[in-house]
Amino acid sequence: MKRFRRHGQESQRERIKQELYGFNKTVEHGFPHQPSALGFSPGLQLLAIGTRSGAIKLYGGPGVEFMGLHDENAAVTQVHFLPHQVELVTLLDDNSLHMWTLRAHHGVSELLEIGRFTLTGPPGAPPSVTRVTAVLAHSSGDLLLLGTEGGHVFIVKVPGFRELEERNISLEKVTNSVPEEYGGRRSLEHVESLQENPVNPRQVLIGYGRGLMVIWDLDSQSAQLESVWWTEDGGHVLSSHSDGSYCRWKVAGDDPQSEQEKSEVPYGHFPCKAISKIIQLPTEQGPPFLFLSGGMPRASYGDRHCISVIHSKTHVALDFTSRIIDFFVIRDGPDHTGEPSALVVLVEEELVVIDLQTEGWPVIQTPYLVPLHCSAITCSHHVSAIPLKLWERVLSAGTLQNTHYSKKPWPMTGGQNLAPDPPQRDLLLTGHEDGTVRFWDASGVCLYPMYKLSTAGVFLTDSDPNDNLNQGTEGEWPPFRKVGCFDPYSDDPRLGIQKIHLCKYSGYLTVAGTAGQILVLELNDEAAEQTVEATVADLLQGQEGFRWKGHTRLEVREEPVTFPPGFQPFALVQCQPPAVVTALTLHSEWKLVTFGTSHGFGLYDYQQKNNVLVRCTLNPSDQLAMEGPLSRVKSIKKSLRQSFRRIRRSRVSLRKHHLQQANARLEAELAEMELAPVQRKIEPRSPDDSFTGLVRTLYFADTFLSDSSHNTPSLWAGTNGGSVFAYQLRLPPVERRGEDPVTAHPAKEIQLMHRAPVVGILVLDGHGSPLPEPLEVAHDLARSPDMQGSHSLLVISEEQFKVFTLPKVSSKMKLKLTAIDGSRVRRVGVAWFGSTRTDDYGESGLTVLTNQGDLHVVSLPGVKLQVQYPCIRREDVSGIASCVFTNSFMPSIFLTCRFSLSARCVVEPRSLVEVSSETPSTTQPRALPDGASVERSSARRVMEHALLNDESEYLRNHQTTLTELNICASDPCGD
Repeated sequence: MKRFRRHGQESQRERIKQELYGFNKTVEHGFPHQPSALGFSPGLQLLAIGTRSGAIKLYGGPGVEFMGLHDENAAVTQVHFLPHQVELVTLLDDNSLHMWTLRAHHGVSELLEIGRFTLTGPPGAPPSVTRVTAVLAHSSGDLLLLGTEGGHVFIVKVPGFRELEERNISLEKVTNSVPEEYGGRRSLEHVESLQENPVNPRQVLIGYGRGLMVIWDLDSQSAQLESVWWTEDGGHVLSSHSDGSYCRWKVAGDDPQSEQEKSEVPYGHFPCKAISKIIQLPTEQGPPFLFLSGGMPRASYGDRHCISVIHSKTHVALDFTSRIIDFFVIRDGPDHTGEPSALVVLVEEELVVIDLQTEGWPVIQTPYLVPLHCSAITCSHHVSAIPLKLWERVLSAGTLQNTHYSKKPWPMTGGQNLAPDPPQRDLLLTGHEDGTVRFWDASGVCLYPMYKLSTAGVFLTDSDPNDNLNQGTEGEWPPFRKVGCFDPYSDDPRLGIQKIHLCKYSGYLTVAGTAGQILVLELNDEAAEQTVEATVADLLQGQEGFRWKGHTRLEVREEPVTFPPGFQPFALVQCQPPAVVTALTLHSEWKLVTFGTSHGFGLYDYQQKNNVLVRCTLNPSDQLAMEGPLSRVKSIKKSLRQSFRRIRRSRVSLRKHHLQQANARLEAELAEMELAPVQRKIEPRSPDDSFTGLVRTLYFADTFLSDSSHNTPSLWAGTNGGSVFAYQLRLPPVERRGEDPVTAHPAKEIQLMHRAPVVGILVLDGHGSPLPEPLEVAHDLARSPDMQGSHSLLVISEEQFKVFTLPKVSSKMKLKLTAIDGSRVRRVGVAWFGSTRTDDYGESGLTVLTNQGDLHVVSLPGVKLQVQYPCIRREDVSGIASCVFTNSFMPSIFLTCRFSLSARCVVEPRSLVEVSSETPSTTQPRALPDGASVERSSARRVMEHALLNDESEYLRNHQTTLTELNICASDPCGD
C-alpha cells in the first residue's frame, strides 16, 4: 500500500513539474556572429543574413524574425530571394545550393528548407568547372543562373533544382562568339557577376574576372560585345575593377561608335584598392545616386572600410569600423522602383542603415540587430517588472541622446508581428570596457537600445569628450565620415565596468569598475553640474609585506562636471589597492552599498558618504593576490606544484574509492532497493591556494542573528576560500538617519569543510520563501516575510547547496552536486515558476548553471533537484561565465540568447509573411528530381550551432580584373 501511495505522489509531482518548468530556446538578440552574406526582397520587405556557421536569419518589421540552420557545417556565401516568391536560395562555401521557403503553420510562418542541390560536371572535369562564383535569380522566378570558376554559366530550373543542359552557357560558346581581339588566347577566368537587363529579361550581362563583359541572349543563345548596344531605353552598363576604376558603357543603339566607354578613378591616379561593388540608381529630378564599395588609395587609406555615396555635388565616403560584407539600396514606390530612400550596409560587426532622403544622410536607428558588443561587454545585469515611471524617465533621457538619428521609420516592414504584447517591462544593463553602461529594452523579441550612461566624465583620461567622430575635417579628401556604433577600442581599460546593481523602486544605480572604483548614481530629469568626491576604502587594513604591481587608480576630476539628464553620480568609493571589484550589492532602503575585491569587502553609507565597514580577507600566504595581477606569470610554478599535489592525493585514494564503489554496488544488489548514486571523493582545497580571500558574493538580509526573538539588518559575505562572514548592522531611526552613524558588528563566521568558493547566499523566511527585495514590500509588490517562524540560511558553493538554521547556524540539509556528477556551480539565481494550469499556484526555485553548461532547477526550501536541461556547450566558457538569471534570460558575449525555464512565460518570435493575391504562391511542397534531397530545418535549431573559426579571405590576383557590374535603367549621366 505504501508503495502505491508513493507511486501516486511521484506521478502527481511529475505533473506539477510539467506545469511549472519547460526549457525553450526562444530567440537570439543582438548582432549575428561572423555574418558572411546579405540578401533583400523588395517585394516581401525582408532582410536575410547568412553566417559563417551556416545559420540563415530573416528580419522584417520589428518583431518579425525567422531563423534556420543548414545541416552542413559550412559558411553561407550568398543569399538570393526569388522574385515575387516567398522562397530564397543560399549558396554555401562547400558549393551546395539550398532552397528555403516561408510556410504558414498554425497561423504563423516558419522558415523551412525544402531542397538542396550541387552542380555536377562531366566525368573527369576539374572542380573549378562547377564551383559557383555568381548567382542570378531571374525575374521569371523559376530560373537560377549559376556562374562558375571555370567560366561556365549553368541554368537551373527552380524550385526543383533541375539543370537545363540545353540552355547552359558554356565557356566554349562564349569564346566562339567573341572576336579574337577581345578573347585571344587568354583565359576569361571566373564569372564575377551576372546581371539581368531591367527592360529585357531575355538578355543577361556576364562579367568575367579578366575584365570582359558579354551580353548573352537567352533565346537566341548568342553573345554580344560591349559595342553592341541595347535599345535606347536600356540605359547604361557600369563595371568596376580591381585598380579602383569604374567604367560606363552606353547601350542605346545599333551604332557601336555612338559613345565610347568612360573610365573614372574616383580617388586619384595613385594605386587604389578594388571597387568590389557598384550601384547607380536614377532620381526623378536631378543626377543619379552612385554607390561604390572600396576604391580607396592603397598606400594612404588601404585599411579603411568605405562605401562612397555620390549625388550631384555631394560626395561622402562612409567609413566603417569593420569589414564590409555587402550592401543594397531600398527604393520608394509600390513597385520599389522610385527614389532611393535608404542605404543598407552589412558590415562584419553591425548593420547600418543610412537615410538618403534627409539632409546630411543621417543614420536610421535599428530596432534589431544592434551590436551589444559595440564596446567589449564586461558584465551584465537584468531587472524585470520595471515600474512605468522609471521606464519613462529612462526612455526620456535616452531620447535626448538620439537627436543625431534620422526621424524616419524603419524602412523594412515585411511580415506581421503576431507576438502578444510583453506582460511586463524588462531592462538589460550591459557594462562595457569603455566605461559605459547601456540600457536595453528586453521585454520582447527585439532588444532595443534605450539609454547610454558614460562614467568616463568623472575621471581624467586621455580621451576628449568633445571629439566628434562622425564628422570629417573640412576639405579632407577623401571626404570620410565615421558611421556605425561599433568601437572595439578603449582609451583606458581601467574604466571597464565589472559590476552593476539597479534598484527599480528608488531609481538608484551603482556601478563598479576595473580599477576599484564604485559609483553611486541617481536618476535626474535635468542636467546638473557637480563635483564627485572620492572616499578611499583601504582594504588591506595595515597588512604587511604587500606590494601592488597592478594598475594605478583613476584620477578624479577636481573641477565640477556637467552631467546630462539621466543617471548622475553623486558618490564615489575608491578601493585601495585598486583591484577589480568582484562583488557589489545595493540596499536602497537602508541607503547602503557593499563591495568586494580580491583583498576584502567594505560597506558604504551613501547618504552620509562615509565608510561603515572595511574587512580584509587577504591570506598572508597568497603571494599572487599580494602582488597584484602582473605577477601571475611568476605563480605558474606554484600552480603546477599545487596541481601535482592534488594528483598525488587523488592517486592515493583511488584504490579506496574503487573499493567503496564495489561495496556500494554489492549492497545494492543484496538489499534489492534503490540507493543514492555513488558519490565522488572531493579533495578539500588547500588554504594556501591563490585568491582564497577573493569576495564572490555579498548579501543583505533582515533576519535573526543574535537570538530567535529579535530580527536585525545584516550583511553576509562569501569568499573564494569557502568562508562566510556575517555582520549585524545597527541603523538609526528614520528621523535620525542623516545624523547618527550606521554601525556594523561581527556576528557569525562559517568555514566550509572543502573550502569550495561560495557563489551565493540566501536567507529563507519561516515559510521557506526567499526574503523580498528592498522596498518591494513597501510598494505592495510582495508580501511581508514571515518573521514568526525560524529562518534558514542557504549557502551555495561551487560543489553543494547547504542549509543552516538561524540563529544557531547548525547544518540542516544539503544537496551535493560535484560529488554526484562532477559539475560545479557557475551561476545561480532565484526565480518564481507559475503554473500553466492556474494562476494561483507557483513555486520558488533556484536556477543553476554549471560549468558543463547544464541548467538545473532546485526546489526551495527542500533543496531537491527538480529538472535538468543541457543549455550551453561546455567549451563555451565565455557564454557560461556571462550568464544572467532573471526569468531565464541569459546573455553571452557577442550574441544574446534567451532561454525560458518557465512553462508559462515564453518570449519567442511569432510572425506571418503573406503573399499578395497576384503573386504566384509557391509555399506548397513540390516533387524534387532524383538527387535532390528534402530537409526541413526548425527555427530553434539555429540556437544549437557551434561557432566556426574565421575563414581566410579570398585573395585576388594583381591584374586589373572586373570586380562588380551593375545595369542602370536610365542614363547615369543625366543626359
